[in-house]
Amino acid sequence: MQNQWITSVGLDIGTSTTKLVVSRLKLVRSSGVLSLPRFEIAERELLYASPIYSTPLKNSDEVHAERIWEIVTQEYEQAGIRPAELKSGAVIITGETANKTNARQILHLLAERSGDFVVATAGADLEGLLAGKGAGAERRSMLIRGAVVNIDIGGGTANAAIFQRGKLMGTVTFHVGGRLIRMNASGTVLDVSPSIRPWLKTSGYDINVGDMLSFASIKEICIGMCRCMMDYLAGRTTPDGYTLLHSLLNGQPLPSIPPIEEWMISGGIGQLMAEKKPQSLADTTVYQDMGPLLAHTWKECSADYPIRLMPADQTVRATVIGAGMQNTSISGATVHLDASLLPIRNLPVLGLNVTPQMLEPTGPLAEVLDAIMESGARLFDQDQSPPFGLALSGMNDLTYPSLQYLADQLHASFIHHHSASEVMVIICEADIAKALGQSLARRCGQRPKVICIDQISVEHGDYVDLGELISGIMIPVVVKTLAFHNRAEEISP
Repeated sequence: MQNQWITSVGLDIGTSTTKLVVSRLKLVRSSGVLSLPRFEIAERELLYASPIYSTPLKNSDEVHAERIWEIVTQEYEQAGIRPAELKSGAVIITGETANKTNARQILHLLAERSGDFVVATAGADLEGLLAGKGAGAERRSMLIRGAVVNIDIGGGTANAAIFQRGKLMGTVTFHVGGRLIRMNASGTVLDVSPSIRPWLKTSGYDINVGDMLSFASIKEICIGMCRCMMDYLAGRTTPDGYTLLHSLLNGQPLPSIPPIEEWMISGGIGQLMAEKKPQSLADTTVYQDMGPLLAHTWKECSADYPIRLMPADQTVRATVIGAGMQNTSISGATVHLDASLLPIRNLPVLGLNVTPQMLEPTGPLAEVLDAIMESGARLFDQDQSPPFGLALSGMNDLTYPSLQYLADQLHASFIHHHSASEVMVIICEADIAKALGQSLARRCGQRPKVICIDQISVEHGDYVDLGELISGIMIPVVVKTLAFHNRAEEISP
């Protein structure tokens, strides 16, 4: 196969803004002609970036789904692409928009209409990860061989992703954003988001719709938010400050944070940092919120910390760049599957590291597999087929007898616990999918059908999307990691 390009799209529907990007991913064979085929994405090229739209709302509780679809179709036309051309990408609903009553309905509508392999997902952890990649924090942490945090601050949330030497160390989300308090040019409060009220109350503020806020009081609130976040990321939070911190956190704090050398800001607030510093109430409320003042307050406060403030590669488009360009892997040619079963979206993953001891005749493989299959039956919807994918790692020097023994035990355990399932999905880290898939298929007969792919590193608790075949031999795979959640208990991403 010659080098090939596939088209990917990213769509980000945020609290304040909606944007779309189209990119190309270059697939190349990375193995020699005498080796098992292995493919990877060698280049990622941005083709088109849409204008920044205000996220259309029907009311305070609902996103305007049909207006979103109008934006998508209009931008597809502008970019010169058709939905059928798309092989990868993501639709993500981020920030406070993810809490709207029809958020899940919109995800499914867009996933169904937007292309053969545009995946739908949401969640602050994944949003932070994608924004960190799109902003360049992952790449920067490899360059300085240290820890870099990107804080993606939009209208309703601030998603921080910490990378150390290219590895994601964790994500954490704060109730911080430019539109959490909205006011007009005279300072009259138009709206206060419920998510920021606990922090306001803990900080001693009682702000309600109709109240008047001065420039100084808005600045004071922005300083308080920034310092609370910065102290936490810099390891300066005092025991007395944890009550205030918890009122600002969306979720739990991280178990630990490495010493951070650099931080960068993406999102709408990152973009506003490049604009003129607001000097008055009128300057601050140009968008009927506190976004401009929050942006420049962060710049001012960061000077008090021994952490370098670096410009992000992308600001307002960081998340959508990450979604459209940075979240796809390729499974190689040693696969076993029925192409008619693809695509498969939002498949939860359970993981098993297969040790040499497990593969011994008296080893614990059968008991371990039974425990995992029983867990899958308990956690996931048994009406879905497949109910989950089983990710197998280890097995670097698998012999033929060991592979047959593994196939025997996988078949027996899956049939026992998931007898109604029409499809079994196995995801291998090593290049054994074709041999293992064929061995399983002989045991399964016509039911269940077997999908066995390899060269994909996926962890227990992740979700994957398996795209349609490319050139008849390759599968685009999106791995969606929900960092630091109790992921095995999640049922939908």
